[in-house]
Amino acid sequence: MADDKTQIGVPGALPGDRRADRARMLRVDQAGEYGATRIYAGQLAVMGGRHPDARVIRRMAEQEERHRRIFDEMLAARRVRPTVLQPLWKVAGFALGAATALAGPRVAMACTAAVETEIDRHYREQLEELGDEDVALAERIEEFRAEEVEHLETAKAHKAEEAVAYPLLSTAIRMGCRMAIELSKRF
Repeated sequence: MADDKTQIGVPGALPGDRRADRARMLRVDQAGEYGATRIYAGQLAVMGGRHPDARVIRRMAEQEERHRRIFDEMLAARRVRPTVLQPLWKVAGFALGAATALAGPRVAMACTAAVETEIDRHYREQLEELGDEDVALAERIEEFRAEEVEHLETAKAHKAEEAVAYPLLSTAIRMGCRMAIELSKRF
C-alpha cells in the first residue's frame, strides 16, 4: 500500500505536515454525514410521510444533508478524495435505517441516539486534536456537533431509551459506527 499522504493528495508532505490528518478528518466526516442521510432515507422509506415521527426524522435528515454538502465542498476545495467505501455506506446506512424503522419508531429513534452519541464523541475528539490549527474546519465541526447533540436529545425525547433491548442495540450500533469511522479514515 502506498504512503497514506500520497493517497490523499499530499505528495511529498514533510514531517509535521498536518494536511494528511485534516484530509482523514474530512474524509471520515463526509462519510459519516453521508451514512446518516442514508439511515434517515431508510427510515423514511419504511415509515412513510404520514407517520407521526416522519416530520422529525425529515428535519434531522435535512440537517445531515446540509452537513454532507458542506463537507463535499470542503473535500473538493482541499482536493481530498472521499472514502472508497461510500457504496458500502450507501447500502449499509439505508439497511440500518430501514431495519430499525421496521422494528418500530422507538427502535428507529434508538438508532439515532446511538449514532449521535458516537458522533458527538468523535467530533469532540476531532476538536481537541484540531485546537487552533484549522479554524474553518473546527468551526464547521463545532456547528455540526451541536446539531448532532440536538438529534440525540430529540431521539431521547421520542423514547429511544425505551426501545426493546436498547442497551444491546445501542452498543451494537455504536460499535458499527466506530468501525465505519476507522475504515473511512483508512480507505
